[in-house]
Amino acid sequence: MTSQSPDSPVTPPPSLTEVEAHGVERIPDADRTATPLDLFRLAFGGANTFSTCVLGAFPILFGLSFWQGLAATLLGVVAGAVILCPMAVFGPVNGTNNAVSSSAHLGVHGRVVGSFLSLLTAIAFFSISVWSSGDALVGGAHRLFGLERSNLSYVVAYALFAGLVLAVCVYGFRFMLFVNKVAVASATVLFLLGAIAFAGDFDPSYAGVFTDSADAATKSLFWPSFIGAALIVLSNPVSFGAFLGDWSRYIPASTPRRRVVGAAFLSQIATLIPFVFGLATASIIATRAPKYVDPAAPDFVGGLLAISPAWYFLPVCLLALIGGMSTGTTALYGTGLDFSSVFPRLSRVQATVLVGVLSIAFIFIGRFGLDLVQSISTFATMIITCTTPWMVVMMLGFFTRRGWYDPDALQVFNRRQRGGRYWFAHGWNWRGMTAWWVSALVGVLFTNIPGQFVGPLGDLANGVDISLPLSLVMAAVLYLSMLRLFPEPRAAYGPEGARLARTVEVPVPPITGPGAESEGVSATASAAQGS
Repeated sequence: MTSQSPDSPVTPPPSLTEVEAHGVERIPDADRTATPLDLFRLAFGGANTFSTCVLGAFPILFGLSFWQGLAATLLGVVAGAVILCPMAVFGPVNGTNNAVSSSAHLGVHGRVVGSFLSLLTAIAFFSISVWSSGDALVGGAHRLFGLERSNLSYVVAYALFAGLVLAVCVYGFRFMLFVNKVAVASATVLFLLGAIAFAGDFDPSYAGVFTDSADAATKSLFWPSFIGAALIVLSNPVSFGAFLGDWSRYIPASTPRRRVVGAAFLSQIATLIPFVFGLATASIIATRAPKYVDPAAPDFVGGLLAISPAWYFLPVCLLALIGGMSTGTTALYGTGLDFSSVFPRLSRVQATVLVGVLSIAFIFIGRFGLDLVQSISTFATMIITCTTPWMVVMMLGFFTRRGWYDPDALQVFNRRQRGGRYWFAHGWNWRGMTAWWVSALVGVLFTNIPGQFVGPLGDLANGVDISLPLSLVMAAVLYLSMLRLFPEPRAAYGPEGARLARTVEVPVPPITGPGAESEGVSATASAAQGS
């Protein structure tokens, strides 16, 4: 692993309007000028948005009281932050994104799992940002200027907003960082204005449907609803797991890891601002305009506009615009970046445009052809179920390898080469792959989202969704067991050797393919050091 020397020259950051040149290759030390504070701004800015408010409303949509919803929200945010924050260290260590770093644990070809998960996450949260922001803009324009709330209005709003987000992603990291710097401060101010706007109507005693007078059938749904709401909230921080490396790769390798991890953790704790705003306003909507929280056809954005004082219409529109730009860019940027390596014929810009166009198509299908709320909650839960075991494998892999990686060997897939210390079995590390897919499959089988999706084994825990803790524990036990029973090559570990794992001495396959001849000397030296 290489680190940045204190005496290394640092290249001045490029201008905002300069299209980012870097793909997923290792960022040169001289170009790594970001700080943990920048990571905080990006991760918090990407969640300090209107779409997070929509997720914050789900506890009320699930029938919880305000206090029950607050407990579910706190559980989801804190648990999600704890799961997420270690994923921030891969970027500074390896100078690349987390999907590429996963080559060390899933194999040169197995890293496509991370790319696939990031694609699903990007589509889901890019869609949420465009849906919620577009609805708010159309609704605000209707209240302010009398604009007709027709399908055409929504189509135009979604298309324009998605186009703006796509443009920012094409310019790249610096432009996105600028947008998020603005979003963190301005969105927070707008949320605080909202607290003033709704203070007179807010009643923390909102009881929900699980009251003492509720019938037995309703009471039996409390824990499934509580856990389901917590999982929806938890999906927000977990959704950043595949993306943190996209931003932290610009942080110098010499930066203390505790600062990087702390920035990621605090960025998610800070999202309690939009989550609690969504929860509180949803409880007001449920009291004053209950038709907007009807489980059959919920409309949080419409309900928020219905209960807002006239002076807050414009701030709602600004919040939708600024926050949606932030969420959309953080979701779309990383996936475009990663798919430029999965499909080498595409540049970062071309891959970003392709993924953006596919996401926009999904937006229109989901908005006009599917049950929007059910689609969001089911998709978000599936993302958690499949992404969390992958994150467990990554974090335990980092621990067992004492944070040591060979950055050059991580790039074998991107260069269309073969071999290297992470080649394992024809480019697949079946230890990490098995731990991931078995745990993800078990999680899906045990998923229980009341009224939406129930896996074949989802009722075994009396209707309570135990998919997340089960998949977490299974991934950890299965992966560590695999490392003990089926040792990995010694060359995959650093000079200090393995921790909690056994190794076996086997030769490192030489790296072959495009450009391998010019890299042969350094690769041979690196392999000798690791052995």
